[in-house]
Amino acid sequence: MTTYIVTFEVNDIGRKSKVYEKLKEFRYYCPIHENAWAIQTDKKSTDIRDSITMVMAADDRIFVIRTGTEAAWLNAYSNEHTEWLKKYL
Repeated sequence: MTTYIVTFEVNDIGRKSKVYEKLKEFRYYCPIHENAWAIQTDKKSTDIRDSITMVMAADDRIFVIRTGTEAAWLNAYSNEHTEWLKKYL
């Protein structure tokens, strides 16, 4: 499985909730902050994008990138989230 970072800008709170639900469909996920999540999947980045954009509007934005070799952060939502990020990024 591959870990991806998905960042997005959604201008409507109802659509943002739908994006969250789409992200939760992936077996392994971890919110990084309000508009960025880490997910693990066997899908390609384009498949992830296409799946999530089904609930987005034309003026919303999304960026999907495969994680690399190094990461740093401050103030994850919880210790559980910190451990997830350490393990999979």
